[in-house]
Amino acid sequence: MTTLVTSVEERGITTLALDSPATRNALSATLVTELADALTACGKDPAVRAVVLTHTGGTFSAGADLKAPPSPYAFVDLLRQIVELPKPVVGHVTGHVRAGGLGLLGACDIVVAGEAADFALTEVRIGVAPAVISLTLLPKLEPRAAARHYLTGERFGVPEAMAAGLVTDTEAALPGILDSLRAASPQGLREAKRLVTARVLETFERDAEDLVQRSATLFASAEAREGMTAFLERRDPAWRL
Repeated sequence: MTTLVTSVEERGITTLALDSPATRNALSATLVTELADALTACGKDPAVRAVVLTHTGGTFSAGADLKAPPSPYAFVDLLRQIVELPKPVVGHVTGHVRAGGLGLLGACDIVVAGEAADFALTEVRIGVAPAVISLTLLPKLEPRAAARHYLTGERFGVPEAMAAGLVTDTEAALPGILDSLRAASPQGLREAKRLVTARVLETFERDAEDLVQRSATLFASAEAREGMTAFLERRDPAWRL
């Protein structure tokens, strides 16, 4: 059986890698389930001080797998699990991140990116919107940057991602960050994380159901069907001017 999420442990840090490069780590139902199970194991293991969430291949995640997507509720549960995990989660990106992949980064506590990383919220280009991932992105993104990237779907690099609040630091900072986490007490990390995630969790309580329903309505629309078909057929959608 193929494993879509691999796990490596080193000195109290568990690195979970999205490991489906053939699909550009698209968020399929299977990948989401495997990642949720791996995070559950990390949360229960007292030997795990922190988690690094990274990827194999040139893409962190291309977003939802349009052929085998998870249910919106399963994806919401995964995002909330990252936010609520009683261990810090550090996102480590060295390649492309698209759509729902940005939602995973928004759920992480710290995000570092290599110079080759780039990002795009491409939902508007297939007739939908970044609805569910707004739960983790909008509480953290600078509002003007959120508007620019939500509305245009343009690709942007690491400097823009840092200015927007999506990325914390460059990849060079990762070893020092992990050593600092190793030096911190488990209780201190747990309680400090509760403080910095409180407002994000309020957003889940208030908006999750509305955003799931909004996402379902958009994906069932005629425009979305045209957008997804055009994407899979590698052609422009009918609305392209």
